[in-house]
Amino acid sequence: MAGTVPKHPRTVVLLEGASDVAAVRTLAAAREVNLERVRLVDLGGVTNIRRGLRQARADWADAEMLGLCDAAEVRFIERALVEIGLPVRDPSDLPAYGFFVCHADLEEELLRALGPVRTIAVIERLGLGAKLGALQRQLAWQDRPLAEQLHRFCGVASGRKELLGGALAEALDLDAVPEPLALLLDRLADA
Repeated sequence: MAGTVPKHPRTVVLLEGASDVAAVRTLAAAREVNLERVRLVDLGGVTNIRRGLRQARADWADAEMLGLCDAAEVRFIERALVEIGLPVRDPSDLPAYGFFVCHADLEEELLRALGPVRTIAVIERLGLGAKLGALQRQLAWQDRPLAEQLHRFCGVASGRKELLGGALAEALDLDAVPEPLALLLDRLADA
């Protein structure tokens, strides 16, 4: 799918933001998952899931709908799926409908899988080490654990967040892909 958007996708993946799209696209390429008939949709925030799901179903009624969400935001996904007639009772039902839940968020999943040393190496490789250092010197962040500092750094500034989403995903060993992403990619490979 590199750069093209299928007019008649077989599968539509609803994702919270551009960083999620970048990570999924990067890992799909690494795992040789063909995205030719897959549409990756940036919702611009999970609270847009209801509108995004309705629009996707209107535009591509025959396409399978999949997605990722953060644990703290499952209620938005549950509500949207119930509204389209799926009998979702609780978060444990979501994978059966193709929606996979990140522990905290996608960035946290990627950071945990890579560990701090490899994450910092990616940040340095991208020329962002000085910006990370600036965050670490801020009074509000200087005494926080490194994992929290990295999560904050990787989760703010939308352009940087998207850049890091793809770069952190690219740095993963294929056998260390976080479970929610691995499950989504498995579904895409089977589509």
